[in-house]
Amino acid sequence: MVATLVKLRFLLLANSLRKSPWQLVAVILGGLYGLGLLVLAIAGLFVLRFADIEFARSVTVLAGAALVVGWTVLPVLTSGIDQTVEPARLATFPIPLNTLLLSLAISGVLGVPGLVTLVAALATAGTWWGHPLAALAAVVCAVIGVLTCVVGSRMLVALSSRISAGRRAREAKGILIFVPLLMLGPIILWVSQQFRDAADLLPRIANVVSWTPLGAIWAVPADIASGNPGRAGLEFLIGIGTLGAFLLLWRWGLARALESPHHSTQTRAAARGLGLFAIFPDTPSGAVASRALTYWMRDPRYAQSLITVPLVPILIFVYAGTNGNLAPLNVVAPIIAVLLSLSIYTDVSYDNTAFALHLQTGVSGRADRVGRVLALAVFAVPVCVVLAIGSVWAANTWEILPGLLGITIGILLTGFGVSSVISARFVFMVPAPGESPFTSKPGGGVSLMLSMFATWSILGILILPELVLAVVGFALDIAALGWLSLVVGITLGSTLLVIGIRQGGAILDRRGPTLLAQLQKQR
Repeated sequence: MVATLVKLRFLLLANSLRKSPWQLVAVILGGLYGLGLLVLAIAGLFVLRFADIEFARSVTVLAGAALVVGWTVLPVLTSGIDQTVEPARLATFPIPLNTLLLSLAISGVLGVPGLVTLVAALATAGTWWGHPLAALAAVVCAVIGVLTCVVGSRMLVALSSRISAGRRAREAKGILIFVPLLMLGPIILWVSQQFRDAADLLPRIANVVSWTPLGAIWAVPADIASGNPGRAGLEFLIGIGTLGAFLLLWRWGLARALESPHHSTQTRAAARGLGLFAIFPDTPSGAVASRALTYWMRDPRYAQSLITVPLVPILIFVYAGTNGNLAPLNVVAPIIAVLLSLSIYTDVSYDNTAFALHLQTGVSGRADRVGRVLALAVFAVPVCVVLAIGSVWAANTWEILPGLLGITIGILLTGFGVSSVISARFVFMVPAPGESPFTSKPGGGVSLMLSMFATWSILGILILPELVLAVVGFALDIAALGWLSLVVGITLGSTLLVIGIRQGGAILDRRGPTLLAQLQKQR
């Protein structure tokens, strides 16, 4: 049964790659990227063989703890884990729970991230090659550590999917995730300052981490090499106990999801009128804008884009405050403008098969583009303008306000146009409606990363006129160039927005059925 489920995983992966050549390209690029990281990691671990035991211990323990944290937490905060064999789809089959657990764990290890992690972990034996018993222990601990990483990722996703069954629970979960993210910047800055102030801090941190579930298993070989078998035995027990606890929690979460699935309850909707449809114009563009803005307000997949709005200013403010100079705050508005204006280039992909409604009702491509841009502009434009004004007020740099507004507005308008073209031309692998926003498909993360890089590059080239004018004005203290940047940003940005909407609309009219067929393949 285990072999059958693992084989099913690779058959499903192969079939999905046949349907989407770009997904195959993304998987290959992801594999090459992982191979590059693997080569660097192996080389570094073998170089550690020539370092003293304390330094090698500190590096391997902290790196191993970072692996466990990354595998366990990042799937919930970013694009999720590979769900080629999704447990929910196996609920109707009489598969023993323990068999399913073993199959999913093996499948996780045999993926590209799992194999890269496994080989890198096994390479720690090279660090302790001069101590045969420690090298042998490193191999055993590497296997346990990688299993802890894979099981930890599955455990947290299984638990979070159960917790986030209802809308209120999803909102609470978003807050619980958001608060630590807000503290991430201050924590990183504090840690970096401590590293600068105390050169011997690394071993002390490693000593503490080695007694925690995150780093205990990775400290065993080092303590054997340094002649502390008693401590190594205790750390090994902590590592085994951590893996066992993760397995039990994963089993409980998976059992709850499979044996007692959440059923949505029917609730009587209160009479609330037409909602946003009563606010926007009674036109095709107005209808699209109403629906799109409703998604921004209620769809957790869109909420991921909005988390950057308060996060970026707080991080930059903390960084600027530690240096006693608030001038870096002036980059907040342009950064938010980039992130928001390009957040709709996956809009059609988020629609999934609901995009068929646009084709069936005969909504023109231009009306579709206008509606989506209008929904985003309703809050994106005021937010970016307020951030621009607030940043110059906080930094007392009022003289750069015209140029800063020129850059910010130019980015917004140009980004709207770029997104209108790209979302009409390409379909991306994103979580489907109703799925957790933290799920991922094979190659999905790499394809989104590449498309994001390409989109940002295009936007960077198109905003060069207003950007150059503003920067030169800032550097030479020429106020007229700032005002000229504002004029160019509004004029050129508006022109590119109109061109983007027209071209994107024409592409959407021509490729609408093709896009729908590609979306159906991703189901």
